[in-house]
Amino acid sequence: MDIAGIRLTALSSCAGCAAKLGAAELRAVLAQIPAPPYDENVLVGYESGDDAGLYALNDRVALIQTVDFFTPIVDDPFDFGRIAATNALSDVYAMGGRPITALNIVAFPEDLDLAILARILEGGAAVARDAGVAILGGHTIKDSEPKYGMAVTGLVERGSYTSNAAAQPGNVLVLTKPLGTGVLTTARKRDAISDDDLAEAIAWMTMRNEKASRVLRDCAASAVTDVTGFGLLGHAGSVAEASGVSLEIDAAAVPCMKGTLDLIRAGIVPSGTRHNAESHAAFTTFAAGVDQAVRIALSDAQTSGGLLAAIPDSSLESFVSNLRSDAGIAAVIGRVRTGSGISIL
Repeated sequence: MDIAGIRLTALSSCAGCAAKLGAAELRAVLAQIPAPPYDENVLVGYESGDDAGLYALNDRVALIQTVDFFTPIVDDPFDFGRIAATNALSDVYAMGGRPITALNIVAFPEDLDLAILARILEGGAAVARDAGVAILGGHTIKDSEPKYGMAVTGLVERGSYTSNAAAQPGNVLVLTKPLGTGVLTTARKRDAISDDDLAEAIAWMTMRNEKASRVLRDCAASAVTDVTGFGLLGHAGSVAEASGVSLEIDAAAVPCMKGTLDLIRAGIVPSGTRHNAESHAAFTTFAAGVDQAVRIALSDAQTSGGLLAAIPDSSLESFVSNLRSDAGIAAVIGRVRTGSGISIL
């Protein structure tokens, strides 16, 4: 639904993916910043490239803090608000926590109808309300491109949080949402697919990872991360590096949304996805028979993607049986091995 004939994605130079600064570029910047003074209450900082920060409040409870915002990837303002809010909450779920409060982050053009902004905020508020999250306020600036997201605060018991840094050799790799949101939203921006063709992607991007997080917690997951702008391989690479292991992924087992591979073969690939693929080549080895379109899909820049987790073999049956359709999919995509890097079978 357009308001006043405006296509939101046409106002964005990077629609089609949650365009992030590249991982290598980000590491180069952070390397120039002096290390913060030691604080025993910082349980997870930015050093491991984890999904959120974790700060101990006391012996029992820790605070989770995260922030995410981006330009429109769909035209419907309400859907854009829902997707951005769902995406922002995801980092808290990846850490095994419960989001409790949020602050809106808004950039909006002066010459754009404020009714559009109202609908974006309504979408975000709807997601927050359903998740039991209180929106306490926010910050708004004028900008040539609309942007929206949230800074989110959550809580987790100190003994039960999950990070990306504890995957163990022998663990099974599982994924809870299919890939393809970057390709599909870019295809819609280029009028290569219809709104109906994009409906599946919107449904996945507005599905919270709350229930999947709960199932993984019950399965004693060793490591968890959500799959967003750096693509499956980017986030998997962070798990491998932070955990000091290698990951083995079966390309044929990785689920993709309908039409994703065909669109890639037709040349519809977001710039963020291409950049990801170039970066991922440094730590990824592909078997000779892996289809080129699948290789690109594994690097596709996702928005509000699923959870990638390493779980014990003994928990696999429980994971598959307990992850209901309203919480995601139970895709078993590989194994954790000794060594380093990622091997794609």
